[in-house]
Amino acid sequence: MDVRNQSSVKEFILLGLTTLPDLKIAFFVLFSPVYFITVVGNITIIVMTRTDPQLQTSMYLFLSNLSFIDICFSSVVTPNMLVNFLSENRPISFYACAVQLFSAVGFGTTECILLAVMAYDRYVAICNPLLYATIITKRRCLQLVACSYLGGFLHSTIHTVATFRLPFCGREIHHFFCDIPPLLKLSCFDSQLSEILLFTFISIVGFSCVLIIVPSYIYIISTILKIKSTEGRRKAFSTCASHFTAVSLLFGTAIFTYIRPPSMYSQDQDKVLSVFYSVIIPMLNPLIYSVRNNEVKASIKKILGRKHSRQNI
Repeated sequence: MDVRNQSSVKEFILLGLTTLPDLKIAFFVLFSPVYFITVVGNITIIVMTRTDPQLQTSMYLFLSNLSFIDICFSSVVTPNMLVNFLSENRPISFYACAVQLFSAVGFGTTECILLAVMAYDRYVAICNPLLYATIITKRRCLQLVACSYLGGFLHSTIHTVATFRLPFCGREIHHFFCDIPPLLKLSCFDSQLSEILLFTFISIVGFSCVLIIVPSYIYIISTILKIKSTEGRRKAFSTCASHFTAVSLLFGTAIFTYIRPPSMYSQDQDKVLSVFYSVIIPMLNPLIYSVRNNEVKASIKKILGRKHSRQNI
Protein backbone atom coordinates (compact mmCIF):
# COMPACT_ATOMS: atom_id res chain seq x y z
CA MET A 1 0.00 0.00 0.00
CA ASP A 2 1.54 3.31 -1.07
CA VAL A 3 0.72 5.90 1.56
CA ARG A 4 3.56 8.34 0.81
CA ASN A 5 2.68 11.87 1.74
CA GLN A 6 3.48 14.84 -0.45
CA SER A 7 3.76 17.25 2.52
CA SER A 8 6.43 17.50 5.21
CA VAL A 9 4.16 16.17 7.98
CA LYS A 10 5.88 13.18 9.62
CA GLU A 11 3.58 12.79 12.61
CA PHE A 12 0.22 13.96 13.89
CA ILE A 13 -0.99 15.12 17.27
CA LEU A 14 -4.17 13.48 18.55
CA LEU A 15 -6.05 16.11 20.57
CA GLY A 16 -8.26 13.45 22.11
CA LEU A 17 -11.67 13.80 23.70
CA THR A 18 -10.71 16.75 25.92
CA THR A 19 -7.79 18.93 26.96
CA LEU A 20 -9.05 19.46 30.53
CA PRO A 21 -6.81 17.53 33.02
CA ASP A 22 -9.64 16.64 35.41
CA LEU A 23 -11.81 15.29 32.60
CA LYS A 24 -8.91 13.27 31.19
CA ILE A 25 -8.48 11.47 34.52
CA ALA A 26 -12.24 10.94 34.78
CA PHE A 27 -12.37 9.50 31.24
CA PHE A 28 -9.43 7.22 31.99
CA VAL A 29 -11.23 5.86 35.08
CA LEU A 30 -14.43 5.45 33.05
CA PHE A 31 -13.06 3.79 29.92
CA SER A 32 -10.46 1.48 31.50
CA PRO A 33 -13.10 -0.93 32.88
CA VAL A 34 -15.06 -0.58 29.62
CA TYR A 35 -12.08 -1.94 27.67
CA PHE A 36 -11.52 -4.68 30.27
CA ILE A 37 -15.17 -5.79 30.04
CA THR A 38 -14.94 -5.69 26.22
CA VAL A 39 -11.96 -8.03 26.10
CA VAL A 40 -13.16 -10.42 28.83
CA GLY A 41 -16.77 -10.50 27.57
CA ASN A 42 -15.85 -11.20 23.96
CA ILE A 43 -13.21 -13.79 24.88
CA THR A 44 -15.88 -15.52 26.98
CA ILE A 45 -18.22 -15.65 23.97
CA ILE A 46 -15.43 -17.09 21.78
CA VAL A 47 -14.52 -19.75 24.36
CA MET A 48 -18.17 -20.76 24.86
CA THR A 49 -18.90 -21.07 21.14
CA ARG A 50 -15.76 -23.16 20.64
CA THR A 51 -16.18 -25.54 23.60
CA ASP A 52 -19.93 -25.99 24.20
CA PRO A 53 -21.30 -28.76 21.92
CA GLN A 54 -24.74 -27.09 21.89
CA LEU A 55 -23.25 -23.95 20.34
CA GLN A 56 -21.55 -25.69 17.40
CA THR A 57 -23.85 -24.13 14.80
CA SER A 58 -23.43 -21.53 12.07
CA MET A 59 -25.09 -18.84 14.17
CA TYR A 60 -22.45 -19.17 16.88
CA LEU A 61 -19.61 -19.47 14.36
CA PHE A 62 -20.66 -16.04 13.13
CA LEU A 63 -21.03 -14.82 16.72
CA SER A 64 -17.50 -15.93 17.65
CA ASN A 65 -16.12 -14.03 14.67
CA LEU A 66 -18.18 -10.99 15.67
CA SER A 67 -16.59 -11.17 19.13
CA PHE A 68 -13.10 -11.47 17.61
CA ILE A 69 -13.77 -8.41 15.44
CA ASP A 70 -15.04 -6.46 18.47
CA ILE A 71 -11.84 -7.24 20.40
CA CYS A 72 -9.67 -6.15 17.46
CA PHE A 73 -11.76 -3.04 16.69
CA SER A 74 -11.68 -1.87 20.29
CA SER A 75 -7.96 -2.70 20.67
CA VAL A 76 -7.09 -0.58 17.65
CA VAL A 77 -8.61 2.49 19.30
CA THR A 78 -9.07 2.19 23.08
CA PRO A 79 -5.56 1.43 24.46
CA ASN A 80 -4.05 4.38 22.60
CA MET A 81 -6.91 6.59 23.79
CA LEU A 82 -6.30 5.51 27.41
CA VAL A 83 -2.55 6.24 27.16
CA ASN A 84 -3.31 9.65 25.69
CA PHE A 85 -5.48 10.51 28.69
CA LEU A 86 -2.35 10.23 30.88
CA SER A 87 0.13 12.02 28.59
CA GLU A 88 0.65 15.67 27.70
CA ASN A 89 2.05 15.15 24.22
CA ARG A 90 0.08 12.72 22.10
CA PRO A 91 1.97 12.26 18.82
CA ILE A 92 1.33 9.44 16.39
CA SER A 93 3.61 8.83 13.42
CA PHE A 94 2.38 9.19 9.86
CA TYR A 95 2.54 5.44 9.19
CA ALA A 96 1.11 4.47 12.59
CA CYS A 97 -1.83 6.75 11.84
CA ALA A 98 -2.29 5.05 8.45
CA VAL A 99 -2.23 1.61 10.09
CA GLN A 100 -4.75 2.71 12.73
CA LEU A 101 -7.11 4.09 10.09
CA PHE A 102 -6.74 0.98 7.92
CA SER A 103 -7.44 -1.33 10.87
CA ALA A 104 -10.34 0.66 12.32
CA VAL A 105 -12.16 1.02 9.00
CA GLY A 106 -11.37 -2.60 8.09
CA PHE A 107 -12.74 -4.15 11.28
CA GLY A 108 -15.67 -1.71 11.39
CA THR A 109 -16.73 -2.53 7.83
CA THR A 110 -16.19 -6.26 8.36
CA GLU A 111 -18.53 -6.12 11.36
CA CYS A 112 -21.23 -4.43 9.29
CA ILE A 113 -20.98 -7.07 6.55
CA LEU A 114 -20.92 -9.91 9.09
CA LEU A 115 -24.08 -8.59 10.76
CA ALA A 116 -25.78 -8.67 7.35
CA VAL A 117 -24.60 -12.27 6.90
CA MET A 118 -26.00 -13.15 10.33
CA ALA A 119 -29.36 -11.64 9.36
CA TYR A 120 -29.44 -13.88 6.26
CA ASP A 121 -28.53 -16.88 8.45
CA ARG A 122 -31.47 -16.14 10.78
CA TYR A 123 -33.77 -15.69 7.76
CA VAL A 124 -32.91 -19.15 6.40
CA ALA A 125 -33.14 -20.77 9.86
CA ILE A 126 -36.60 -19.38 10.61
CA CYS A 127 -38.21 -19.07 7.17
CA ASN A 128 -36.72 -22.18 5.52
CA PRO A 129 -35.83 -24.51 8.41
CA LEU A 130 -36.07 -27.71 6.31
CA LEU A 131 -33.48 -26.39 3.83
CA TYR A 132 -31.25 -24.78 6.47
CA ALA A 133 -28.73 -27.63 6.73
CA THR A 134 -28.46 -27.74 2.93
CA ILE A 135 -28.07 -23.99 2.39
CA ILE A 136 -25.98 -23.01 5.43
CA THR A 137 -23.26 -25.65 5.39
CA LYS A 138 -20.04 -25.30 7.38
CA ARG A 139 -18.17 -24.61 4.15
CA ARG A 140 -20.69 -21.93 3.19
CA CYS A 141 -20.33 -20.36 6.64
CA LEU A 142 -16.55 -20.16 6.31
CA GLN A 143 -16.91 -18.66 2.83
CA LEU A 144 -19.30 -16.00 4.12
CA VAL A 145 -16.98 -15.13 7.01
CA ALA A 146 -14.00 -14.92 4.63
CA CYS A 147 -15.96 -12.67 2.26
CA SER A 148 -16.84 -10.40 5.18
CA TYR A 149 -13.17 -9.90 6.04
CA LEU A 150 -12.19 -9.54 2.38
CA GLY A 151 -14.89 -6.96 1.71
CA GLY A 152 -14.13 -5.05 4.91
CA PHE A 153 -10.40 -4.71 4.31
CA LEU A 154 -10.74 -4.05 0.58
CA HIS A 155 -13.03 -1.17 1.49
CA SER A 156 -10.50 -0.03 4.09
CA THR A 157 -7.61 -0.16 1.60
CA ILE A 158 -9.43 2.15 -0.81
CA HIS A 159 -10.07 4.78 1.86
CA THR A 160 -6.63 4.54 3.46
CA VAL A 161 -4.82 5.04 0.14
CA ALA A 162 -7.19 7.84 -0.92
CA THR A 163 -6.78 9.65 2.41
CA PHE A 164 -3.00 9.36 2.86
CA ARG A 165 -2.13 10.32 -0.70
CA LEU A 166 -3.39 13.81 0.15
CA PRO A 167 -0.83 16.43 1.23
CA PHE A 168 -1.39 17.55 4.83
CA CYS A 169 -0.74 21.07 6.03
CA GLY A 170 -1.88 20.57 9.63
CA ARG A 171 -0.71 18.17 12.35
CA GLU A 172 -3.44 18.42 15.00
CA ILE A 173 -6.19 15.83 14.61
CA HIS A 174 -9.33 16.88 16.48
CA HIS A 175 -10.12 13.32 17.44
CA PHE A 176 -8.94 10.49 19.71
CA PHE A 177 -7.89 8.26 16.80
CA CYS A 178 -7.01 8.58 13.12
CA ASP A 179 -10.35 8.67 11.34
CA ILE A 180 -11.18 9.81 7.82
CA PRO A 181 -13.27 13.00 8.38
CA PRO A 182 -10.81 14.76 10.77
CA LEU A 183 -7.85 13.82 8.54
CA LEU A 184 -9.56 15.28 5.48
CA LYS A 185 -9.84 18.56 7.41
CA LEU A 186 -6.01 18.73 7.50
CA SER A 187 -5.55 18.44 3.73
CA CYS A 188 -3.78 21.28 1.89
CA PHE A 189 -5.90 20.70 -1.20
CA ASP A 190 -9.62 20.58 -1.72
CA SER A 191 -10.69 17.24 -0.27
CA GLN A 192 -14.08 17.24 -1.99
CA LEU A 193 -13.16 14.27 -4.20
CA SER A 194 -12.11 12.23 -1.15
CA GLU A 195 -15.33 13.22 0.63
CA ILE A 196 -17.36 12.08 -2.38
CA LEU A 197 -15.39 8.82 -2.42
CA LEU A 198 -16.03 8.34 1.30
CA PHE A 199 -19.75 9.03 0.95
CA THR A 200 -20.11 6.82 -2.14
CA PHE A 201 -18.31 3.72 -0.92
CA ILE A 202 -19.73 3.81 2.61
CA SER A 203 -23.19 4.35 1.14
CA ILE A 204 -22.74 1.32 -1.12
CA VAL A 205 -21.53 -0.89 1.74
CA GLY A 206 -24.08 0.45 4.23
CA PHE A 207 -27.12 0.25 1.99
CA SER A 208 -26.09 -3.15 0.59
CA CYS A 209 -26.06 -4.47 4.16
CA VAL A 210 -29.38 -2.76 4.91
CA LEU A 211 -30.91 -4.30 1.76
CA ILE A 212 -30.03 -7.72 3.16
CA ILE A 213 -31.00 -7.04 6.78
CA VAL A 214 -34.36 -5.26 6.32
CA PRO A 215 -36.03 -7.79 3.93
CA SER A 216 -34.63 -10.65 6.05
CA TYR A 217 -36.31 -9.28 9.16
CA ILE A 218 -39.54 -8.52 7.34
CA TYR A 219 -39.76 -12.19 6.34
CA ILE A 220 -38.59 -13.31 9.79
CA ILE A 221 -41.22 -11.27 11.66
CA SER A 222 -43.92 -12.36 9.22
CA THR A 223 -42.98 -16.02 9.72
CA ILE A 224 -42.77 -15.73 13.53
CA LEU A 225 -46.23 -14.16 13.73
CA LYS A 226 -47.65 -17.18 11.90
CA ILE A 227 -46.26 -19.60 14.51
CA LYS A 228 -49.19 -20.84 16.60
CA SER A 229 -47.15 -21.99 19.58
CA THR A 230 -46.38 -19.27 22.14
CA GLU A 231 -43.19 -21.08 23.14
CA GLY A 232 -42.17 -21.35 19.48
CA ARG A 233 -42.68 -17.62 18.92
CA ARG A 234 -40.77 -16.78 22.08
CA LYS A 235 -37.81 -18.97 21.11
CA ALA A 236 -37.71 -17.54 17.58
CA PHE A 237 -37.82 -13.97 18.87
CA SER A 238 -35.08 -14.69 21.42
CA THR A 239 -32.67 -15.83 18.69
CA CYS A 240 -33.27 -12.68 16.64
CA ALA A 241 -33.72 -9.96 19.27
CA SER A 242 -30.05 -9.80 20.26
CA HIS A 243 -28.87 -9.59 16.65
CA PHE A 244 -31.44 -6.93 15.77
CA THR A 245 -30.35 -4.85 18.79
CA ALA A 246 -26.67 -5.10 17.77
CA VAL A 247 -27.52 -4.12 14.17
CA SER A 248 -29.57 -1.11 15.25
CA LEU A 249 -26.82 0.22 17.54
CA LEU A 250 -23.96 -0.13 15.06
CA PHE A 251 -25.69 0.95 11.87
CA GLY A 252 -27.49 3.84 13.54
CA THR A 253 -24.27 5.49 14.77
CA ALA A 254 -22.04 4.54 11.81
CA ILE A 255 -24.47 5.78 9.15
CA PHE A 256 -24.99 9.09 10.95
CA THR A 257 -21.22 9.52 11.37
CA TYR A 258 -20.17 8.92 7.77
CA ILE A 259 -23.19 9.27 5.49
CA ARG A 260 -24.00 12.93 5.92
CA PRO A 261 -23.13 16.19 4.11
CA PRO A 262 -19.86 17.93 5.11
CA SER A 263 -21.89 20.94 6.26
CA MET A 264 -23.35 18.79 9.05
CA TYR A 265 -19.92 17.66 10.30
CA SER A 266 -19.29 18.59 13.93
CA GLN A 267 -15.99 17.65 15.61
CA ASP A 268 -17.47 17.30 19.10
CA GLN A 269 -20.51 15.38 17.89
CA ASP A 270 -18.33 13.10 15.79
CA LYS A 271 -16.13 12.29 18.80
CA VAL A 272 -19.16 11.25 20.88
CA LEU A 273 -20.52 9.03 18.09
CA SER A 274 -17.08 7.51 17.51
CA VAL A 275 -16.74 6.65 21.20
CA PHE A 276 -20.08 4.89 21.00
CA TYR A 277 -19.41 2.69 17.95
CA SER A 278 -15.69 2.01 18.54
CA VAL A 279 -15.55 1.70 22.36
CA ILE A 280 -19.04 1.17 23.82
CA ILE A 281 -20.69 -1.13 21.24
CA PRO A 282 -17.85 -3.73 21.33
CA MET A 283 -18.49 -3.93 25.09
CA LEU A 284 -22.29 -4.12 24.69
CA ASN A 285 -22.37 -6.89 22.05
CA PRO A 286 -21.39 -9.79 24.37
CA LEU A 287 -23.76 -8.44 27.04
CA ILE A 288 -26.60 -8.20 24.51
CA TYR A 289 -26.06 -11.75 23.25
CA SER A 290 -25.74 -13.06 26.82
CA VAL A 291 -28.89 -11.40 28.15
CA ARG A 292 -31.18 -11.90 25.15
CA ASN A 293 -30.09 -15.39 24.07
CA ASN A 294 -31.26 -18.37 26.12
CA GLU A 295 -28.66 -20.80 24.72
CA VAL A 296 -25.78 -18.45 25.60
CA LYS A 297 -27.23 -17.92 29.10
CA ALA A 298 -27.49 -21.68 29.54
CA SER A 299 -23.86 -22.11 28.46
CA ILE A 300 -22.71 -19.43 30.94
CA LYS A 301 -24.63 -21.13 33.76
CA LYS A 302 -23.07 -24.45 32.80
CA ILE A 303 -19.55 -22.96 32.93
CA LEU A 304 -20.24 -21.24 36.26
CA GLY A 305 -21.70 -24.49 37.60
CA ARG A 306 -18.53 -26.38 36.68
CA LYS A 307 -16.36 -23.79 38.44
CA HIS A 308 -18.57 -23.94 41.55
CA SER A 309 -18.35 -27.75 41.60
CA ARG A 310 -14.56 -27.66 41.33
CA GLN A 311 -14.34 -25.19 44.20
CA ASN A 312 -16.43 -27.49 46.41
CA ILE A 313 -14.24 -30.51 45.69
